[in-house]
Amino acid sequence: MSEQKIIGRWQIVAWEQVYDDGRRTYPMGPQVEGFIQYDPDGRMMCILCRGDRKNFTTGGQWNASQEEKAEAYSSMLAYAGTYIFAGDTVSHHVELSAFPNWKGGIQKRRIETMDAGQLVLAARLEEGTSEARTARLVWKRG
Repeated sequence: MSEQKIIGRWQIVAWEQVYDDGRRTYPMGPQVEGFIQYDPDGRMMCILCRGDRKNFTTGGQWNASQEEKAEAYSSMLAYAGTYIFAGDTVSHHVELSAFPNWKGGIQKRRIETMDAGQLVLAARLEEGTSEARTARLVWKRG
C-alpha cells in the first residue's frame, strides 16, 4: 500500500464493533459523524461523535449538569498526534485525546481497504477478555 494514498481527509461512514461471541455494537450509534485527517507532514487527527447529540439545557460548557457533561463525553471521541505508515498498518502516536488514557500511547489500525474512494481501518480491542472484539471503521474521501 502507498502511504500517499492515505493523505487527506476521510469522512466516517460507519463504525461497528464485532465481538468474538457474535455481538455487534455501534459505539456512536447508526448516524456516526466525523472525520480522520492525515497530513503529508505526518500529523493526524480524528473526531467522531453521535449524529443525535443533544444540546445542553442546564447550563453552558463549564456549568451544565454533570449528567449532561457525562452524556456529551460519552457521545464523542477525539484525538490527535502523529502517524507512521507501515505496510498494511497505520500507527497513531497520540499526543492529545479526550480519553486521557490514550495520551502518550499508540493506537494501531490495520488497513483492510484503501483505494481512491474508501478507507477501512480495523483494530483488535481487549484481546483475551470476554469483551474481545474487532472495531471496523469505514471512511470515504471527504
